Amino acid sequence: MFDLQINQMSVWGMKIGDQSNETSTGLNYGLACRDGLIIRPIVDLQKVLLPKHHPMATGYRLTASTGIHKGDREYQQDQIALLKHPRINGCILAIVADGMGGRSGGRKASDQVMMTSKQLFERYDPDTDDAAAVLAQVVQEAHVVIKLTAISSEEEPHSTLAAFLINEKGDCHWAHTGDSRIYHFQGSDFVKRTMDHSYVQALVNRGEITEEQASVHPQSNILMGCLGTENDPPVDFHFIPQLRAGDILMACSDGVWHYFNTGELGSVLSSLSAREATEFLIEKARSRGRGGGDNLSVVVVKLEPLTGPT
Repeated sequence: MFDLQINQMSVWGMKIGDQSNETSTGLNYGLACRDGLIIRPIVDLQKVLLPKHHPMATGYRLTASTGIHKGDREYQQDQIALLKHPRINGCILAIVADGMGGRSGGRKASDQVMMTSKQLFERYDPDTDDAAAVLAQVVQEAHVVIKLTAISSEEEPHSTLAAFLINEKGDCHWAHTGDSRIYHFQGSDFVKRTMDHSYVQALVNRGEITEEQASVHPQSNILMGCLGTENDPPVDFHFIPQLRAGDILMACSDGVWHYFNTGELGSVLSSLSAREATEFLIEKARSRGRGGGDNLSVVVVKLEPLTGPT
């Protein structure tokens, strides 16, 4: 059984002048295995025809990839998903959950995050529902279910959550709790990232240590809040009114981001395809971990400009 799984998907946006009635077409990337790595598609290639009033008038191509690896741990507690909306073309949800609480407790917690996210996203209607409210509901319901799991199983499952939702019109909402992160780049330029709900991030916020010192701090694994704790989890939200070609979003667990600065991430994400970047980041993080790395999970979504005749 392979440890590392890389999934990819592509969704095409068309230029405004294209009045084609083409329907969705499938792309079979096949199955490629190399050095314990398995690559497979999770959805077919699709064409999205944009109306004339669409804000992304120049057209775009949305490409995405997910990767997960147990790293140097004995078992996998991370979970990751990249979901295509069942009814709305061009609407996707990306989720990363880093479970904690022992061999089975952590996995149960991250599984609950995935299950709750999928159920609520399937019911989500972009025309009538508020995306931020849906993400808040994911956080709250997953939190409650994980707490109930702890009571019934006599374990202490907890989980982080980092999720971003992109609507078909190009607006993006994200939410996170814990120390799994979401990054936003425009090309190689860093735009914004989530701020960890962790002890060392609190020290950074107070100016007591630097970001560089935080990355090697002996208490960098202490969280100030997450899903499944006795108190309600801290949750931060962010809204991007309009994504555009060149934008890149990445969500990942601390097993990935711990080994990179924003400059390195921007360079990798902008110069490689979504699938190549996913594979590179996981393999480089494993190398830098030197046998002591955590579980690793990452999802990359790139908005690439369409090329060709106008």
